Amino acid sequence: MSQVRSKKKHVSIVGAGPAGALHACYLARRGYKVDLFEAREDIRKDMGASGRSINLALSRRGIDSLQGVGIDEQVVEHGLPMNARMIHMKDGTCFPVPYGKKGEFLLSISRLTLNQKILDAAVKHPNVNVHFQHKMTSCDLDEPRAEFTRKSDGANVTSSPSCLFGCDGAYSGVRAQMKRGIFDYSQKYIPHAYKELSIPAGDDGQFKIEPGHLHIWPRHQYMMIALPNLDKSWTLTLFMPFKVFQPLTDGGKVIDFFKQVFPDALPLIGEKQLVEDYFLLPPLPLITVKCNPYHYKDTAALLGDAAHSVVPFFGQGLNASLEDVLIFDGIMEKHQDDFAKVLAEYSEFRVPDGQAIADLSEQNYTEMRSDVASTWFLFRKKVDNFLNKLLPTYFIPKYTMVSFTRTRYHHVIEKSNKQNKIVNICLGISAAVFLFFFLRILTNFFDVSQGIRSYL
Repeated sequence: MSQVRSKKKHVSIVGAGPAGALHACYLARRGYKVDLFEAREDIRKDMGASGRSINLALSRRGIDSLQGVGIDEQVVEHGLPMNARMIHMKDGTCFPVPYGKKGEFLLSISRLTLNQKILDAAVKHPNVNVHFQHKMTSCDLDEPRAEFTRKSDGANVTSSPSCLFGCDGAYSGVRAQMKRGIFDYSQKYIPHAYKELSIPAGDDGQFKIEPGHLHIWPRHQYMMIALPNLDKSWTLTLFMPFKVFQPLTDGGKVIDFFKQVFPDALPLIGEKQLVEDYFLLPPLPLITVKCNPYHYKDTAALLGDAAHSVVPFFGQGLNASLEDVLIFDGIMEKHQDDFAKVLAEYSEFRVPDGQAIADLSEQNYTEMRSDVASTWFLFRKKVDNFLNKLLPTYFIPKYTMVSFTRTRYHHVIEKSNKQNKIVNICLGISAAVFLFFFLRILTNFFDVSQGIRSYL
């Protein structure tokens, strides 16, 4: 058994995904010796180790968090901006729906590329040691201490830091240990699953559909989205209930389904490519995790999906995870690295937002797969954008608050509910006033018509 370092100004992070790797960067800058443990191989060397493959939409919260350690520009140059949604109707017609003001965009980037860039930044710090292929087998949060098995030789490795951080995803082992104490926890699988497909670049090496957009095929019960890649291909993600996936058991059934539901997408993908991609993996589940608190005494804390796993329909899973790191660093600065104060305040501050973004993400699925194609949604979008231009300080659309500001997530819900109530009341009053004058004009018209008839 090998021992990893003594406790003095030493931390261990379980999980070297985007949140864990970024957390390592921030803590290293504060002078901590950081041991970063990852069960997978080094994704910078093993190109087959990308893990989950839903493309990521990086927005303000994520970019600000990367900027804090000076890697925002090199990450942004590996992404593609998306200024609007492009809605694909079943009859083949398309129309754009801008996200926000001119210059506001989401950045499409592969999860693998992003993770690689953050890991590159982490290992540049001489006080960061990354342990790949080390799977956590147990942990004691009171010590704190974590036990790992090294894949290369089966050896047991023990880490005894001053603080242990769980950045180990939706099925977190660190969080599982926290559940032994006073700890609120819930998880929910939605009835929908996802499959990843692709649209290859055209024969001319260019995009087959208009770039600069996140393309959406809303079909009420189903939805497909497409995010652009630097090689001019598109990453497609198909979301459907498990019960809809189940009967599609062979290539012919899949092709027939696409001809019926996504007829304009089929020639873009190609029948052969569709069948290959479709049967590469089974439908994968989507989980929401909520818990409280995010810390244990002054010895352990959760960040990222380990604290708040959310469904991907607001594009905020990554952004919220990276923002956790930025917020944690701000609280560290405030309390001069006193973990007893830092961890408690981090939980108190962040739990309401983690639970709020979980709710916002589920709500946005209905909007993406159904509402975006409705006349009322498009009308409200125009009303909201008009009010935002007229009163930019007082009226900010919900999507703008989530994606293009650092407004706390639970404040987004409070403010958007208040704004919706005001707008709906105003629209109701406007409709009533219009109806009143319309009826008066109609009544006057009939009175005049009656008078003319009487005179004649």
